Amino acid sequence: MLHIGGWALGLMMAGLAMGVLVVGLALAMAYPHVPDIGSLVDYRPKLPLRVYSSDGVLLGEFGEERRNFVPIGKIPQLMKDAVLAAEDLRFYQHGGVDYKGVARAALENLRDARSQGASTITMQVARNFYLSTEKTFTRKIYEILLAMKIESALSKDQILEVYMNQIYLGQRANGFAAAAEVYFGKQLKDITVAEAAMLAGLPKAPSAYNPIANPTRATARQRYVLNRMFDNGFITEGQHDEALQATLHYRSQSETAVHAEFLAETARQLVFGQYGEEAYTRGLNVYLTVDSSTQAVAYHALRRGLMDYELRQVYRGPEAYVDLPADPKLLDARVAEALADHPDNDELRAAVVLDAAPRKVTAMLQTGDTVTVTGNGLRPVASGLSDKAGAKIQIRRGAVVRAMKDAKGAWMLTQLPEVEGALVAMDPRSGAIRALVGGFDFSKSKFNHVTQAWRQPGSSFKPFIYSAALEKGFTPATIVNDAPLFFDAGATGSQPWEPKNYDGKFDGPMPLQTALAKSKNMVSIRVLRATGTAFVQHWIQNFGFDPEKHPAYLTMALGAGSVTPMQMVVGYSVFANGGYRVPPMLIQRITDQKGRLLLQAKPPVLDDALRTLPARNAFVMDTMLQEVARSGTAARAQAILKRPDIYGKTGTTNDSMDAWFAGFNPTLVGIVWIGYDQPRKLGDRETGGGLALPVWVELMQHELRGVPVQEIAPPPGVIQSGPYWMYDEYSNGGGIDAVGLEDNIPQPPTTEERSSILDLFRR
Repeated sequence: MLHIGGWALGLMMAGLAMGVLVVGLALAMAYPHVPDIGSLVDYRPKLPLRVYSSDGVLLGEFGEERRNFVPIGKIPQLMKDAVLAAEDLRFYQHGGVDYKGVARAALENLRDARSQGASTITMQVARNFYLSTEKTFTRKIYEILLAMKIESALSKDQILEVYMNQIYLGQRANGFAAAAEVYFGKQLKDITVAEAAMLAGLPKAPSAYNPIANPTRATARQRYVLNRMFDNGFITEGQHDEALQATLHYRSQSETAVHAEFLAETARQLVFGQYGEEAYTRGLNVYLTVDSSTQAVAYHALRRGLMDYELRQVYRGPEAYVDLPADPKLLDARVAEALADHPDNDELRAAVVLDAAPRKVTAMLQTGDTVTVTGNGLRPVASGLSDKAGAKIQIRRGAVVRAMKDAKGAWMLTQLPEVEGALVAMDPRSGAIRALVGGFDFSKSKFNHVTQAWRQPGSSFKPFIYSAALEKGFTPATIVNDAPLFFDAGATGSQPWEPKNYDGKFDGPMPLQTALAKSKNMVSIRVLRATGTAFVQHWIQNFGFDPEKHPAYLTMALGAGSVTPMQMVVGYSVFANGGYRVPPMLIQRITDQKGRLLLQAKPPVLDDALRTLPARNAFVMDTMLQEVARSGTAARAQAILKRPDIYGKTGTTNDSMDAWFAGFNPTLVGIVWIGYDQPRKLGDRETGGGLALPVWVELMQHELRGVPVQEIAPPPGVIQSGPYWMYDEYSNGGGIDAVGLEDNIPQPPTTEERSSILDLFRR
């Protein structure tokens, strides 16, 4: 037995010696091919582009990696201890390679090429910077050599600093500072012992130990780290026990302080246009002109407006159907699995129906909570609960539906809207964008309706027609006939045209100011015809519109051209600021990762260089737009806001395909648009005043709180005549007195005429 044992020991020693010889030979052969470590010595981490509101709230982050670089001196000792306990306890004692661990790993590799281990922190840095993730003996050789090279070039603290800022920790987070923010929503300096242990457990396998995706596995890894920290004297027994009992609260991955996805994406495009791919690695901080509270109000106002419209639409049916198990114990897991493909959409919660009846529906949310909906809460989906509902419409057990709370906090069932919208607000004095919401849901469609949607402006374009008419002798007191019109194909550029007013009625002669307040189409057409389509097409350039988007036909009077909401906010700003066309400004300043200023936007000076409209033209138009908001189609604006310094115009296109409201106070211009991406009727009774105006009012209620009333003062060159303001030279009848009075409104037949017609039919 002794003879056999000695033989075996000798064989093992010979094998070990041979292994050392092989490793030594491999090291010698590989050393000349070891990569240069200059990029590590001059470590410059890829820092993402971050977009902030004007009040410092993070709105968006762009780049391959989320990272917050923290110098080693500012990394909490607690976090460093947790990492050392988890990854490399002897980090400050070894020279970059833990030889005992390497020998063990080498033996494992001889048995199974896929096995590996014993990587020190220095070796992990070498691997992450220079090597592939392939698990082979050759890569381990290079890892050892690189680690030795790194240890000779950098101090231990420098190596640990690189590691703790570079290591990937899941959820696109690189480095422990970014991970603390991503997982716990807090700065690294504020984390607890339990949180530090959870983060320190991630480098081993970020996906497997992700506490959000794999909480059970992650908790087991955290406990291992806590035990190592206690066993090696990094924490006390009390800290250890307290951390084991602590309940960790994770930041929801959809959680953002402010919904500003369209806004942040617009800023990203602007910065990328200037810096290119470098924008995503330099750690640029971009500060916008938008205040986070204003953006939040704008976001919720538009969504509320779109959902209010959606509640009046026909129910289109559940989003999907899933098979539910009969065993209640299996129900929770099945619902969670099913709703993974139907995430919550802010206040619109996804739910799986457990039981459905015409007067009561019970459903389970993603959280596992059960909600019961009855009464008025079922009205939006009543057709889906009917016995006559089709198979694709019916709400039954297993149906995936949407639930939300009404104003009183009661649950109701509804559906994701198909209709879209846009809201943009701008300070007319500086061009600073104050809010931008490009659609209902950025995750559903990244199409930014503020900047990309070319839509017909409808009646909201009429003020630009009227502005041109003022230069041709029209005044707010000019009498224009609201009587029927008919045009052949030459007037429209396409086919014969018999326009109508929205209500189908004709009210005869009326002052121009009244016609704008009532949005009379026949009057606008007569005004455009008298002013000249070519002149108006040229005039609208003063407001920033493209002439080619507005063909010189009479249909331009009804807003048949194409605009974007961003163009409209610039155009209406010319009225609001007294005649200056101010370019929109979104980015306030840009700094690098060290806070050094790279760009600072300068507010424009409102001088003759920016003036595109005579001050008196802007003022007279303001008085007419003020009347629209006082007594016309937008009368709700002044009535709700209870202040006179409100100006604006509703807009509804032909067949009610687009609904607009464009309005302003001297300090803020706001544009709201609502419509379908593939244009179709919103509904016979849907108008800009009913759909878009309430959204605008909600924003203004927030923005004008505490702002003193500031009506626009008259400039030189205008005079008031009765209720109307006009150019000085027109005060004594110098302008156009009337248009179209020769046209008659068809009168209904008299009793005698009606009898004669009936006699003809009887014959």
